[in-house]
Amino acid sequence: MYADTDTDIDTGSLTVRMFSQRFSATPRGARLARHLAVHQLDVWGFPYGSEVSETAALIVGELAANAATHGRVPGRDFELRLTRLLGSARPGILHIAVADTRTELRPPVPGAVELPPPDSEFGRGLVLVAALSACWRVEERPPVGKVVVAELFLEGRSGRPGA
Repeated sequence: MYADTDTDIDTGSLTVRMFSQRFSATPRGARLARHLAVHQLDVWGFPYGSEVSETAALIVGELAANAATHGRVPGRDFELRLTRLLGSARPGILHIAVADTRTELRPPVPGAVELPPPDSEFGRGLVLVAALSACWRVEERPPVGKVVVAELFLEGRSGRPGA
């Protein structure tokens, strides 16, 4: 695990808040990613138990578990990045990005995710991500790997005023 960054960048009419942290590609690292994401959202004004906090926790949990399970490369970490865009013409947006260093195993493209058979113990993670997020996608991670990004629109979701 590496030191985190929590940064505010003011670009005039748009403020960007970012949080980034690397985690070991293990189940413990995935749990820690979920816990730290919820903590960071609380710092940004979305308290524990709020709609944003609970939704983001589920999305981060699924993406981090996938990175630790399917994206694991021995000796390599995965990275969680939260980016909150404020003050844009659209409602606030929360980008949740989880990057790993495994290039050859890619999730299906959005729209191609299928529900597994009812008796299956696996295969529902991206179904949840697709259902809970405004949109999601898979991007290249130069020089190696991939990034799975999910977006949440924050308008009308519970958070502290002025946060």
